[in-house]
This record gives sequence, C-alpha cells and structure tokens, in this order.
Amino acid sequence: MACRPLSSASGSSVPPLSRPQLAEARRVRAVELFEEGGSNAEIARAVGVCAESVRRWRRVWEEGGAPALRRRPATGRPPKLNDAQVETVRAALERGAQAHGFEADLWTLERVGAVVERVTGVSLSRASVWRLLTGRLGWSLQRPERRAVERDESEIARWIAHEWPRIKRGR
Repeated sequence: MACRPLSSASGSSVPPLSRPQLAEARRVRAVELFEEGGSNAEIARAVGVCAESVRRWRRVWEEGGAPALRRRPATGRPPKLNDAQVETVRAALERGAQAHGFEADLWTLERVGAVVERVTGVSLSRASVWRLLTGRLGWSLQRPERRAVERDESEIARWIAHEWPRIKRGR
C-alpha cells in the first residue's frame, strides 16, 4: 500500500496547518483511536497514513504514553541570529544594496553576509547566508535580465520590420 499525505482542510477561514502541526494532529487522533481499541489498519485508514506508521506510533505510545507522540523542539545547534536580529537584517536589506555603499542595487551572498556582520556583529558562511535568505526571510533567487545598456528598441523593431524580410527574401 502506498503512503499518501492527508491534506489539511481548505476553503475555511482557519489558516492551514503547517506540515509538523498536521503530522502531530494525525498522531493525536491515532492515540484517541488506540484508546478506543481500534486496529492498526482501521487507524491507518482513518488518519491517512501507512499501517507501518501506526504500528510504530503504537509502540511509542505503549512505552511512553500520549506525550511521547507530541512534537518536540528541533534538536541541533541553535541559529546564530535570534528573531530580533533577523528582523534587523530584513529592514537593512529592504533599504537596498546601494544604501549600504554598494555600486549596483543587487544583492549577492557576499554582500548580504557583509551587511549581516555590519548590523548584527555575527559572521555567517555563504551557506548560512543562503539559509537565512531563503528559510528565515522567505526570499528567493532572482537573476537580473542581461540587456546591453546601448540596446535601442526602436532600431531593433525597424530592423525586424524592414531589414529581416529583405534578408529572408534573399535580396
């Protein structure tokens, strides 16, 4: 049997659950069904997961009770920047690169890293700057269009309208 995710309710005024919240809600519902005496297969169908997940949850529940299936804070090294520092960085970046003394108003990882260090005193690697931008700030990669400064749109339009047909006809 293939596992498939159970989607959260849509079309309601309640914001959709995040992925970890949805997973925890499934486990909490499974615990309720464990206590009612439901079989693993019935519970798997009811919460929309694989029977193997329900077997694993049941073992954890039998050993540690319902709290053992609750969400726990992420483990690992805490982030170098706290939420207040991230907001300070966001405000600094939204002013633009030129406001920080850069020639062009484009952000690179190196430039963002320099601004982060200037406003917070925290030095980040390129990878950490990327995670900050994409993960915590919600920014995405944007590539500027490559166009020659000397480009003359009216001359291009004239050439396409007059010269190209002449060349195409072979004259």
